[in-house]
Amino acid sequence: MKILIKDCYLLQDSDNSGSVKGSIAIEDGRFLKVGAEGNVHEDWLPDRIINGRNYLCLPGLVNSHTHAAMTLLRSYADDLPLMYWLEKKIWPLEAHLTDDDVYWGTMLAILEMIESGTTTFSDMYMFMDQVAKAVEESGIRACLARGLSGVGDQAEEGLLESKEHLEKWQGAADGRISIWLGPHAPYTCPPDYLEKVLALAQEYRAGIHIHVAETRDEVEQINNLYGKTPVAYLKDLGVFKFPVLAAHCVHLTGDDIPSLAEAGVAVAHNPESNMKLASGIAPVPQMLAAGITVGIGTDGAASNNNLDMLEEMRTAALLHKVNSYDPLVLPAPQVLSMATRDGAQVLRLEDVGLLKPGYKADLILINLSQAHLYPRNNLAAHMVYAAQASDVDTVIIDGQIVMEQKKVLTIDKERVFQEVEDRSQRLISEAQV
Repeated sequence: MKILIKDCYLLQDSDNSGSVKGSIAIEDGRFLKVGAEGNVHEDWLPDRIINGRNYLCLPGLVNSHTHAAMTLLRSYADDLPLMYWLEKKIWPLEAHLTDDDVYWGTMLAILEMIESGTTTFSDMYMFMDQVAKAVEESGIRACLARGLSGVGDQAEEGLLESKEHLEKWQGAADGRISIWLGPHAPYTCPPDYLEKVLALAQEYRAGIHIHVAETRDEVEQINNLYGKTPVAYLKDLGVFKFPVLAAHCVHLTGDDIPSLAEAGVAVAHNPESNMKLASGIAPVPQMLAAGITVGIGTDGAASNNNLDMLEEMRTAALLHKVNSYDPLVLPAPQVLSMATRDGAQVLRLEDVGLLKPGYKADLILINLSQAHLYPRNNLAAHMVYAAQASDVDTVIIDGQIVMEQKKVLTIDKERVFQEVEDRSQRLISEAQV
């Protein structure tokens, strides 16, 4: 489909430094032209013309770490410390999940993400066949990893399933699906198990998505077991020889930041989940200063409790200013880049995250005709400090319109709501038996 978006606001360059009026031409799923009006060849005829007046066009937001189907557990177990939350509440309920449950929970997550402007997400969970199916049907872009634990009775099964997913889904859905390997965390993946994960990564040239240094307890546990920090533990085992997405990285000490930077490890920052679980504040300014690529993630809806990346951007910006007593830390253009361009780089998506000719056409249109978005002094600042999920009007992914005038075109919204409500109530009743 050829799409022309006319007369919209665009943020200048890749640093989001200012706004201009312009047009965007899309053809064969990619950006053909981006910029001033009239720069599309006069013989080029679009199939659709979208009037972009009073809209800001942005690259689609990239949620660099979540557990999509945990929407089923939203508000089920709140105001608890992480390990109690996991061991006493979340894992017992997850033991009752079926593949269909995960499909509908993922569909709810995708619906929420599309409605709030997310066009790509990175997921680590279970029943990933069903997650991939939901991604394929909904039109969103995703990097998917089957969560792996080497301390349970499903350790070997998880490796086998991951191999099957790599063979079946890598590059599927017209390239919208990427498959990673998902060892859960250093404390659930002992050395011999991680060696098996790395052998699979070597065989399939796959990336590694793993939780790292999320809590003080984790750091203490790994130190007691191996005499190292979680970062040093993973480095010494050779994990960092592969593309790595390290989620959280809250408690980094000593040489951890230089080690991550030297190895090219990318980090997913999840400020709201870390705040809610009282895990701590990740040293994001220090990581950025060291040259580490940092994206933004929501984590799962059971510990956030939403998947709203606009809200997550605002939280990230404000949290680090007050933590450092420095209002100059994480300025709005930089945070917006973390949620778009940098998020795509975290996921090793080389042609996603910018409004640039040749890049994949993932974009959102923000309706600027809102009281909280006037006057239009600084649109990048508006997106970080004032915008709301309800301001997202249109979403295009891979050159296809998946939401128009706030209506998602690829998902039966009412069916999703009913399925999720029924399944959530069943899971809670089963977990309490």
